[in-house]
Amino acid sequence: MTVLIGVDWGGTKIEALAMRPDGSEIARIRKDTPAGDYEACVKMVAELALAVEAKAGEKGRIGIGIPGSVDPKSGIAKGCNSTWLLGRHVEKDVVAALGGREVRLENDADCLASSEAIDGAGAGKRVVFAVILGTGNGAGIAIDGRPHSGPNNSAGEWGHSPLPYPDLTEIPGPPCYCGKHGCQETWTSGTGFQNDFARHTGRKVKAADIMQMYRDGDRMARLVYQRYLDRLARGLSVVANTLDPDIFVLGGGMSNVDELYRDLPEKIGDYTFSPVFYTPVVKAKHGDSSGVRGAAWLWKERT
Repeated sequence: MTVLIGVDWGGTKIEALAMRPDGSEIARIRKDTPAGDYEACVKMVAELALAVEAKAGEKGRIGIGIPGSVDPKSGIAKGCNSTWLLGRHVEKDVVAALGGREVRLENDADCLASSEAIDGAGAGKRVVFAVILGTGNGAGIAIDGRPHSGPNNSAGEWGHSPLPYPDLTEIPGPPCYCGKHGCQETWTSGTGFQNDFARHTGRKVKAADIMQMYRDGDRMARLVYQRYLDRLARGLSVVANTLDPDIFVLGGGMSNVDELYRDLPEKIGDYTFSPVFYTPVVKAKHGDSSGVRGAAWLWKERT
């Protein structure tokens, strides 16, 4: 096997990659996701996988990362923030679209964790906890470079745990698409950050612009950033208490906020049970391409 094919099936884009087992990239294609149209998504996933395979000039193995997971018994998709996948037999349908080709399917955040553990920011670390701070909050765990899913295929569903240590203004919290209130992702996703600013100002402003306002000395932007930082630290402190990973790796749009790497470790330490917190908090080395690399790495030979 000399070609690994990865597909990152996201809510806004679907990206396919062909690479060698040494991690060198051969071909990459990215297209906008036909949001809300499940059949069109399945078709695009198959077409892009075959297109990068054709560019590679030889048959490869196909791995796919999805924005959710599948029931390990029924194969039905669950926990997908791209809600048009819910209740669908995703793996079965993709295999059919590929003419019966075998695929490996994992959660996209698990793919991020695996990618960063193998040859990214977490290389050399045994337990990697990777967080997607994007439109939503996903998280994944890699152990010895392999995605850890658990018997319910639910490991790393950090974004749908409640915000820890809430004050009265955070109860019950914003409604979440999962049907609950106050999930971590309603506060610490990029969307949550923007929504918090809008609640206090009445203005819809992109996260990057809020951070620029913060750097320019805007008082409200500073207060909203500080609340975001505190909420993110609270959420990650529970992971530190429970799992104590060797490293936290941040991906997604909010991972581009450089101030987080300066401010977050100390703030996490304010909430951990342990009086010391030495865990590195770093940015994903491969950026928004890490998920597609992790999907390809699903076929990495086991050692």
